[in-house]
Parts: sequence; C-alpha cells; structure tokens
Amino acid sequence: MAIVRGNDLVAKALKNEGVNTLFYLMGGPTDGILRESIKLGIRAIDVRHEQAAALAAHAWSRVTGQAGVCMGCSGPGTTNLVTGIANAFTDACPVVALGGSSLWRRHGWEDFQEIDQVAVMQPITKWADRVLEAKKIPEYINTAFRKAFGTRPGPVYLDLPGDVLYAKVEESEVTYPPPAPPTPRNPGDPDLVKKAVELLQKAEHPVIVTGTGIIWSQASSELQEFVELTGIPFFTTPQGRGVIPEDHPMALLAARSLAFREADVVLSIGTRPNWVISHFLPPRFSEGVKLIAVNTNPDDIGHVKAAEIGIVGDAKTVLKQLTEEAQGKLNPKKVASWVDKLRQKDAASQERAESTLNSDQVPIHPLRVCKEIRDFLDRDAIFVVDGHETLNFARQSIRTYVPGHRLNSGSFGCMGVGLPLGIGAKAAKPDKQVVVLHGDGSFGINAINLDTAARHNLPVITVISNNSGWAGGVEGDVIPGRDLAPSTRYDKLAEALGCYGEYVDKPEDIRPALERAAASGKPAVINVITDPYALSHTMDFQPYE
Repeated sequence: MAIVRGNDLVAKALKNEGVNTLFYLMGGPTDGILRESIKLGIRAIDVRHEQAAALAAHAWSRVTGQAGVCMGCSGPGTTNLVTGIANAFTDACPVVALGGSSLWRRHGWEDFQEIDQVAVMQPITKWADRVLEAKKIPEYINTAFRKAFGTRPGPVYLDLPGDVLYAKVEESEVTYPPPAPPTPRNPGDPDLVKKAVELLQKAEHPVIVTGTGIIWSQASSELQEFVELTGIPFFTTPQGRGVIPEDHPMALLAARSLAFREADVVLSIGTRPNWVISHFLPPRFSEGVKLIAVNTNPDDIGHVKAAEIGIVGDAKTVLKQLTEEAQGKLNPKKVASWVDKLRQKDAASQERAESTLNSDQVPIHPLRVCKEIRDFLDRDAIFVVDGHETLNFARQSIRTYVPGHRLNSGSFGCMGVGLPLGIGAKAAKPDKQVVVLHGDGSFGINAINLDTAARHNLPVITVISNNSGWAGGVEGDVIPGRDLAPSTRYDKLAEALGCYGEYVDKPEDIRPALERAAASGKPAVINVITDPYALSHTMDFQPYE
C-alpha cells in the first residue's frame, strides 16, 4: 500500500477540487505542497509579498467565477495574507487561503513562528479551521471550497500545522470527497415576488440597483431581460459593473445621483445596503423611498435600511420569477417620462465632461488619461483601477461591457490592489487585454510585483496617473504625507525588473505609448505626469455633478 505525506494530500485534494492555479510565497512548512502541486500540473505563481497572493486569488475568482487559491507559510507568511483576505471578506469574494503553521505538538511552547493563525483569520473569513489529522486533509479542503460560496460568497482559511503536513499516512485510509457542488439556485417566495411587482406597478420613479450577486449567479441575461421588459433604469455597484453592457439605452450612469435622489421604489438585487450605495438612506435617497431587497443571504435584507419587501433567493432564479410575473403588468410607457428625464441629465453631464476629457493641458488632466485608455481598451478588456483621484476619475469616464471585467479597491477601500489584481486577472484570462490604471501612491505599495508579472509572462499594462502625491492637492495647502517625488521614474523601475517602460508628459503621446506597450509583449508601465491639483468628486458614481 502507498504511504503518502500530508503535503501530498493537500496537493491531491486541490487537484480534486478542480484547482489549476494558485498564488503563493514559498517557505516552511508548505514547500512540499507546492512541489506536489506542480507535479500534478497545478500552476504555482509566486509573488513578492503574500498580500499580493491573496489579491491575485481575488481577481482570479472575480473573472472566472471559481474560488481563487492563495497560500502563505507559517507566522508572518500567513499574517501577510490578512489585508488581502479582509478585502475579499468585505467584497464577498470566494477565496480559499491556506496557511502553514508551527508544529501543533509544540503548541503553546512559543515555537518558531508560532501564533494562533486561526484566531487571526476568524474575524475576516466565513470559516477558519485547523486540520489536526493528516488523513482528514481532503475533507477539510472540500469543506473550505463548499463554504467559500453558500448564501454569501467570501474567503475561508485552513490552517496546516507542520507536523500534520509531514505526517505519513496509508493512502487507503484517505477519503477524497466529490468536488464541492454548485451553489443551489433557490427561488423566492412567489407571494413576495407578486407583491414586488405590485409595488413596482405603483412606482413613478423606480430604479434597479444590482451588485456582484448578479455576477456570482450568472444572472446578466436575466437582468437585461427584466430591464428591457419593464423599462426600469438600472445602476450597479462598482464591482458589479458590466453585468449589462454600459452602452445599453437604460444605462444612465451620469444621472445616477438624480436617479437615487428622486427614486420612489428601489429594486435591489444581489447587493447589500452598505456605504457604497449610502445604505439607501437620505440624503442620497429620499426619506420615503421604498426598498425591495433580493438576496441569497437573509441577514443582508433589512440591514440598516428596512425593506418593504424582502425576497430570499438566488438572483438568477428570482429575476426569472419577476420577469414572468411582470408580463403584461409593468409597462415601460408608464415610466417613459422618468427615463427621459434621466436620459437628458445623463447626456448633459457627459457633454459637460467632453472638454476636460479632450483637454490638451500640461500637466495632463487625469480625465485625458482616462479618455485615452477608454479609446484603447478592447470591448471585453479587463480593466483594473486603484487609487483615490484615479479611481473617481475612471468611474466617471470608462465603461465596462462584460460581467466581472471591472476590478477596483472595492468596499474595503484597499490601496495597492491594482497590479496584483491585474496579475490574477491575466493569469485567469491570458487571451484578454488587461489594463491597470494606478495612482502613483497606490502603485508603490505592490510595485515590486512587476517582477512577478515578468517572471510568469503576464503582460499586464499599467498606466500610472502620476500627480506626485497621495490624492490630489490644493495649491497652498499643507497636507502631511501627501507629497511624493515627481522625479520618481516608475518607468525605469519597470525596465529594471524586465518590463517595458515609458515616460509621458504630453497628452498626445499617451495613445502611442499604449500601443507600444501592447506591442512589446511584456508587462508594461506607462508613467504619465498628471496635474497635481486636479480634484475629483469623492462620492461613488456621482459623475460631473
């Protein structure tokens, strides 16, 4: 009979769950897992800091719809995962994190790198546990993948003590559970679906607000069918963009603030009433707005903002129910004047922005950078944004057309995510164009991972809006810690790490630089010098108002 070690069982269990890529940084006691995983054909992408491994796994999950996998060694290797895992937790993104840990038989002895890693991870994961018997490793890993999805997706953590990984086991005693099944698509209560349609019938100014639940449920076509049947305008959370192509006639992004302020009924599907949408509370929404909430997680219904009608169910299934119930009852003509008002606002806002988008000013206005990127992007490109002013300017000006192809700092507001997210996205979809728009401050946090992109042949294009500071400045004001050196040559750093680099200080040179970066076939950095005093709006999705 075959004798195997715990390390072998982890690798085989990952393969059994369908894992083909993982992100990591090497170290004990997990090196054996990596050796066996590579032997089994799993692609192992080593990063320069474990935070980047968690963020890359996050992006992998977003663009594939599968749980991303990351791994750290014991002690600081695992605690370095924390920021990325917390980001996934706040963003409701399924990531499976594995952490090696100190020998369990010496637990409490203050052994090398000893810390209670499960206790560290519990507040920022859906589930965190420790396996103490090697033959049970496949069962625990299967549990991790099952729990990463469920009623609300999110990260999970499994702790792997060194003595468990090194332990020898008779393989005939090991059980490999079948891979975690797809999340059930539970329908909503038919009576509540009927009441929701009745409330929408009475509405004069209805809007639909969706989140990433549409992406995880693969409900884009069902959402579009409902929107087109009812004529109700839709808006998405930042991470949920692209679920309907944003050049759709009912995508009125630049009228978002007006729509929210005057809406009398909001149909919320697959999102939570968190700060991103101001909790559906005044002053962003009217005092008397009525909320219809659809979510797989009952705890997210009525959270902060009481729901008039709360439907617990899968977004795809409930949208089918709503569409069937709405046939012949919700007439687009009833809300045509409301939609026309929003359409006029949307057109006027976009028209006001045109002069800045096409500005020839020097230093370059960040919106001109966004315009050049917008015109360069493929329709199915994966676009990543990271920064403060940068994030806000990009949300106003660059649209998304494919579900899961827009990634940013998310509801955790985590800086430094851009390049690692780009790496994870490119690893997941190497045939897609991946462009990251970074602020110079946020870029510095994980800039060394240009080396990761170069070593693993992941040609991500990173454009830096270099305004020489954290956030925009106000001339004459003293903002402690804002200033960064305008002379820092991030393009030269890229070249030193085996990537393509260009320095741009004239607006007409941006597009040619993008073309050359793409033609290089390498990871690339375009360092664009932008106006340090250009300030954006700070409220999400309040374009040009």
